[in-house]
Amino acid sequence: MTAAHPPLEAPGAAPDLDADARTNAAWHERFARAEIQQLLQVSNARGWLSIALNWALIAAALALVGIWPNPLTVVLALFVIGARQLGCAVLMHEASHRTLLADRRWNDWAGNWLCAYPVWTDLHAYRPYHLQHHAKNWTDEDPDIGLVRPFPITRASLRRKVWRDLSGQTGRKFARAAWKRSIARWRAGDANGRRAFVGFLVTNVLLLAVLTAFGKPWLYLLWVAAWLTTNTLVTRIRAIAEHAMVPDPSDPLRNTRTTLARWWERLLLAPNRVNYHLEHHLLMTVPHYQLPRMHRMLAERGLLDHALVTTGYRAVLERAASKGQG
Repeated sequence: MTAAHPPLEAPGAAPDLDADARTNAAWHERFARAEIQQLLQVSNARGWLSIALNWALIAAALALVGIWPNPLTVVLALFVIGARQLGCAVLMHEASHRTLLADRRWNDWAGNWLCAYPVWTDLHAYRPYHLQHHAKNWTDEDPDIGLVRPFPITRASLRRKVWRDLSGQTGRKFARAAWKRSIARWRAGDANGRRAFVGFLVTNVLLLAVLTAFGKPWLYLLWVAAWLTTNTLVTRIRAIAEHAMVPDPSDPLRNTRTTLARWWERLLLAPNRVNYHLEHHLLMTVPHYQLPRMHRMLAERGLLDHALVTTGYRAVLERAASKGQG
């Protein structure tokens, strides 16, 4: 950062502009238009590679259990598959911003058939919901506000939530809700809803067929079990990390958290760069593979000096379970 770029106001300073305008002013001053355009470039090769790697990890986890079936490999596979099911949702999220693939038709097709439908969700329903979250972050109109307002909670409460996730209680609740939603959309004549339900059935039957062709149809149970257990846990942790326990809900630099993840956390908790959430909210049309670069650029220019950046998910969870700890 040079003298020509004055620092952002410290937390608690009285701004003469609202927080969004202050952040936008910093962006305009410290980033050249060409730099922004480079960050916004969507690469088809990188998008397809992300999809392929996500499914390759799922395939590797299934193959591991197929070759060496034992409790250790089953547990490892459940966590890898659950994280990559979240990875499918993250790539659907990319498609909702039209940053997965450059061509909009392919973006939406891949976002649904290769990402959303296999994990029983729908890009077309998700897109308006999610854009509402961006527009109304940390307000009463934020559709995700209920996920983060209760925190921090006690350690005992967090342990109960983790147990409900890993025991499948949360997953069964999600499954019932997904079934009711799918049937309601079908009966209402919602074309996208019908397509999503058919897509869920087709993609899951195809997965079962592939496993059957390899002589291991029982491996499909791992896919279902992960969706009901580890996927709900990592989805919960992701939601906590992104927006819970923020110091200033009105400040775009302090109402969304980036969590600097270690390699194993990227494998098991934070697929497809979902941990760079502050950067995503600052400029939501930056593709996920550009977010680490954006983070470095922001840090070099002093924009993260007072921002909400945490190292590791353990620190996030300790803060989430800090109620009553003195």
